[in-house]
Amino acid sequence: MEVQVKHQSVIGTNNEINWDGGQRITLRDQQTAVCEGLKAGQLYGIFFYNASQSDHDIDVIVNWSNGSLPVTIKVPGTTGNNGLASVALVSGSETNTVSVSIKTDEGSGSNAVDTWIGSVGMPINTAGLINQEMPINENMPFDKFRRYYRVPSSQWYNLTINSNRTQFMSIQFIENQATVFIVNPGPNAEAFVTGIGSVTENKDFTIVKPKSGQPQTITNPLFGNGGQFVWMNIDSQQNSDDSNIILQQL
Repeated sequence: MEVQVKHQSVIGTNNEINWDGGQRITLRDQQTAVCEGLKAGQLYGIFFYNASQSDHDIDVIVNWSNGSLPVTIKVPGTTGNNGLASVALVSGSETNTVSVSIKTDEGSGSNAVDTWIGSVGMPINTAGLINQEMPINENMPFDKFRRYYRVPSSQWYNLTINSNRTQFMSIQFIENQATVFIVNPGPNAEAFVTGIGSVTENKDFTIVKPKSGQPQTITNPLFGNGGQFVWMNIDSQQNSDDSNIILQQL
């Protein structure tokens, strides 16, 4: 069942959406969403879900710098809002402004993409997401549009993600770093994550897959350092059924 959550957008002149809150919006043809609130020292993920009613890929243009060409992100086609997300990672140390729009030559006039900005500080406006503090030692559902946050105390924890679904994906943010978790990975699963500008794998983000013989579970250690951790689902609702996450105190 699709998670039903209200979401908001603020449309200004010329179909420009004020996106400074990073809130979940539905971006359509001829619209541009602009966020001017990125902060230095933070890594941001821009999440894109194909929300069109026809099964075709959509190219989204991410404009992040006047001195660099915009980046095209392919959002995979789906029906019934059941597709995987694509995520673009951008550093607030390189830009404080980012804008997104659907490529104009897509042409159908019926394109729609659900999108929002995630980080330890975003979205400021959490309308449209299920946003809650991560409890300790409690198995929690990890379905679509879910965001967990926590400032763990200074000790060791294990973060465990379980799913029996193929290529279940989620992401963890800590200030200027991200970790992408892929349970039951399919071929070329990394293609759904794109670094923008100088953001690259192994420097700004890492991709973690299950160890051999444990395809349905990822367990990753973390140490509380006084900073906030954020965990977000980047998968479809049908691919999130029976998926869960737990932060275990050691």
